[in-house]
Amino acid sequence: MTVDQRGVEPALTLPVPAAKLTTAGKSAIQPKLVLMAADLCAITTAVVLTYLLAAQLRDDYGLGGGPASFLPYAGLTLPFWLGIFSHQRLYNTRFIGRRIDEVRRIVNAVIMGVLSVAFTGYLFGELVARSALFVLFAVACALVVVEREIARRVFARLRHKGKLVRHVVIAGANPEGRELAAMLQSEPWLGYRVLGFVDDVSTDRQPVAGVPLLGTVADAAEIVLRHTGASVIVAASAIESETTNRLARELLERGIHVELSSTLRDIASQRLTVRPLGRFPVVYVEPVQRGGWRRVAKRSFDVLGAVAVLTLSSPLLLVAAIAIKFDSRGPVLFQQTRVGRDSRPFRVWKLRSMVPDAEAMLDDLVELNEADGPLFKMRRDPRITRVGRLLRTSSIDELPQMWNVLVGEMSLVGPRPALPHETEAWDPLLTQRLRVKPGITGMWQVNGRSETSFDDYTRLDLYYVDNWSLLTDLAILFKTLPVVLSSKGAT
Repeated sequence: MTVDQRGVEPALTLPVPAAKLTTAGKSAIQPKLVLMAADLCAITTAVVLTYLLAAQLRDDYGLGGGPASFLPYAGLTLPFWLGIFSHQRLYNTRFIGRRIDEVRRIVNAVIMGVLSVAFTGYLFGELVARSALFVLFAVACALVVVEREIARRVFARLRHKGKLVRHVVIAGANPEGRELAAMLQSEPWLGYRVLGFVDDVSTDRQPVAGVPLLGTVADAAEIVLRHTGASVIVAASAIESETTNRLARELLERGIHVELSSTLRDIASQRLTVRPLGRFPVVYVEPVQRGGWRRVAKRSFDVLGAVAVLTLSSPLLLVAAIAIKFDSRGPVLFQQTRVGRDSRPFRVWKLRSMVPDAEAMLDDLVELNEADGPLFKMRRDPRITRVGRLLRTSSIDELPQMWNVLVGEMSLVGPRPALPHETEAWDPLLTQRLRVKPGITGMWQVNGRSETSFDDYTRLDLYYVDNWSLLTDLAILFKTLPVVLSSKGAT
């Protein structure tokens, strides 16, 4: 499974070994070799920068071990770094699909690389300066993470152009198989192109959901072998286990990559562990831990973050308040009842961005609603003032909500605080989002806000609630700033 999953992020998908990146007028290029070359450039740059910084540290602070004693040993280890990266599975798609997994593996690889530099110096009878080793660790981590992020974006752009894609045949044309096909077609950043289905039930060869039916399950291997580098995704609920076992053995024996779907939906992959249960491999799902030190850590982070934001933004809030007063009559602050954790109502505070009687005007605008579900969205909402439009586009109007965070009614990260009338239209599944505090930013907010459908709103919020972790909060906060600066999804 992958977050962006749309929650939360494009996967760094490399093709199977037989697939190649080709460009007009150029010879075929192996993407993994390109990535290895980019890694080597980043590591070499880190070594050179460390050499220069180590020299500066020695001159300024008298730290032992001159840079000359560092450079030759670091240079000797450069070829080994790629081996370390390979050992950490940094060239294997299924281990680095999520950014957080890739970063963790990069840190582990850099630690091993730095140790190899120290060990090489020891073999030659000289101790490499600890200051140089620490600098190398920091610089190498930073450069490789940046280089990998650039590679991730380049690969995503190429996939949107139809390159670096993995052709797949989906075994099973039942609802799960059709949902898989629809997802892969609508989300090209995943790097898959669906060739068609194989299925034993739908034998009329008519297209299913716009995807052709290519044959029966028994034909799968012959169909896949016609396409270089193609693989198979098995929709687990569509095929009996005995047939799945026979199919997997045949495909793997012929060198065809096989992926088996899970009937679980929107469960973060890091919570899944495959373990043996007798002769059956079973998937164990880790429960979400929200209590204990995690609750204290989240609350502490909320308080510190809210204090910092309110302190730093106080001049901006003052300017915004003056602009609101000059632009239209009415109060500077707007308060509204929202539904919090465990369905408790609370008053949310915002800078006023609409005319004073905006809520009274809503009934006359309902028919112009551009959103599906209980949400209201209108791109040219006449209730928004001139200053209010700027405040909304920049999300400055939401800064007073930091007070709600300070008093414990909201969190920095969480589902959008819903209006009471919206919750009345929720089904029992969506009410599960009330198990946690609402947030100023969240998975829905950083994935398009008003540009997303109500189904996306539901799925993203529930994904956050079901898979919460401190790392997830940090990832969402990291994505919030560029989303705010780009005004993505703001109305």
